[in-house]
Amino acid sequence: MLVATALRQEGLVSAAQCEAAGVGAERRRALARSGRATPVQRAVLDLAPSIVSVAASRADPAARRRRAAWLGLLAVGPRAVAVGPCALALLGVEGLPGDIRPEVALPGASHRRPRGGVVVRSFDHGMPVVRVGSARVAAAPWALAQAVCELDRAHAVAVLDSALQRGLLPGGLDPVDALVRGRRGAAAARPWLRLADGRAQSPLETWARLQCADAGIPPHELQVAVRDLRGRIVARGDLGWWRCDGRLLVVEIDGIGPHTDPTALFADRVRQNAVVATGTADVLRFTARDVARGGVIPAAVRDYLTL
Repeated sequence: MLVATALRQEGLVSAAQCEAAGVGAERRRALARSGRATPVQRAVLDLAPSIVSVAASRADPAARRRRAAWLGLLAVGPRAVAVGPCALALLGVEGLPGDIRPEVALPGASHRRPRGGVVVRSFDHGMPVVRVGSARVAAAPWALAQAVCELDRAHAVAVLDSALQRGLLPGGLDPVDALVRGRRGAAAARPWLRLADGRAQSPLETWARLQCADAGIPPHELQVAVRDLRGRIVARGDLGWWRCDGRLLVVEIDGIGPHTDPTALFADRVRQNAVVATGTADVLRFTARDVARGGVIPAAVRDYLTL
């Protein structure tokens, strides 16, 4: 029972959950001495050393972010609500920094930093709370408004893109804009909302798009349709530009995950061959490393467009 709970909480359990499962204080101390569990916060125990699948997942940035969210919730107690980046992590939003701090809100709490680095904020007036499994989480518009004022532009636009793409904002970005107003950092963050586009299917696509826009060559289309000579759509590309002669440039951004899978590699090759076979389009492929280097993609696109 306790292991099942830990699996749902990125390997973490609270002292109260241990007690409910019949694992008392002496048994918890014995687990810690044996290395099968690690105390990570007052009244929070990490069972990852005993759970192979959880220990292996610690290399995954998304799992680390969810763990930070759970650490905050379990450390503060059952009334706590995950907010800001922690709420977005539990909602499955992509584009966050690799590591985030545990951050929760409590009704009536003042902004303070307890032991262990868990930030406790005051509860935003009127903030809706949703459930993600057993976790209490700020609703997406509120979580985004809290987060974008604290993130840099690249990560802020990436989380906005992801939330739109995942359908978490059926009312669009207007509710987020209204909630951002008056917050510290709002003056910088509000213009970033106008850069968001839910057609982006990954943070890498978002960052490549921003780099090209900053270089003065924003893509003409996202998820651009590539058609054969009979007008049939044979593929869609991440980013697209049309040259003055009518030829299409398709830019594809290959991430670290799916594109390294043999099945995905085969599908990518089939799609690229279909694009080239139209005779009217060319493909440039880039990797996460190219995106991280900053100027690689804009330079290549500019060179192509000026041929």
